[in-house]
Amino acid sequence: MTVMCDARQTFATGRAARELELRSGEFELAVQLGEVRTTPAGTDGRPGGTEVPGWRRVPAEEVARLQAEPGFPDALRERIRTVSTTEAAALMGIGPGRVLRLTRAGCFGPVRFYVNRYGAVVWLYLAAEVTDFADREPGLMRGNTPTAMRMMLDGGQDWRARQWRSRRVAQLMGQTEDPWEAAAVLAAVLPPEEVASVAGNPVERSLLRRLRPTLATVITATPAARESFERVLTADEFDEVMWYRVNLARALERARREEPGRLRPPATATSAGRPGQPPSFLNRPSWTTETSSLPSRS
Repeated sequence: MTVMCDARQTFATGRAARELELRSGEFELAVQLGEVRTTPAGTDGRPGGTEVPGWRRVPAEEVARLQAEPGFPDALRERIRTVSTTEAAALMGIGPGRVLRLTRAGCFGPVRFYVNRYGAVVWLYLAAEVTDFADREPGLMRGNTPTAMRMMLDGGQDWRARQWRSRRVAQLMGQTEDPWEAAAVLAAVLPPEEVASVAGNPVERSLLRRLRPTLATVITATPAARESFERVLTADEFDEVMWYRVNLARALERARREEPGRLRPPATATSAGRPGQPPSFLNRPSWTTETSSLPSRS
């Protein structure tokens, strides 16, 4: 279905995916990575309808732009191509074990994951990021592991889930100008008790739950798979939890200041601009510039 949105033609996501010759999973990732620009879907189409959180549409001009690119659609597919640990090892010319250590150490982060029938999380990486890292850090492809990295890995640290959450939060924050939606993004990766500690007002917590975005769509056929899935979505280490708590508190302060009416039914939200860009969520250690101590993860 094609509609007019703010005097511009837009496509539903399914139609846009077909126009761009992408499977649904490929299209979802392309949107998350910013390869395909989307806009809010607007109202739900019913009399007196309101904007539905999370619904997106694709401007027809965006589809036309991508279709006009040289090498379409293969060039677009290559930019969003994902690889497993074994496939990444082949691209980098090293063993899978070394790739596993590099990813656990946060040298490059996953963009997607799925949970297999045994409840194990299988991480997927952007092929372009894998090759870029190998070209940029040839010293980490061979030889001894840097001391700081070895200490961290020996201690059982693993940055993969943390980096996935960081990337996903940044993507969702970049899609909204609504202060309450921004707060809901941050709340989505915190344990419920942490959200309750920051948002003491039950009306606020209810609003955050209603606005909670979809972090990932993963099939979980067994209780073990569901448990693994929930672990990926939820911050667990102390410093990461505190980081999201602090930023949720700031986001709530902004939302209360800019749109207090959202807490008084019936909600009559007013449009509020987004002051500046969200903070960088893609924190990761550097293993080549400083190896004398463990990296700060704050």
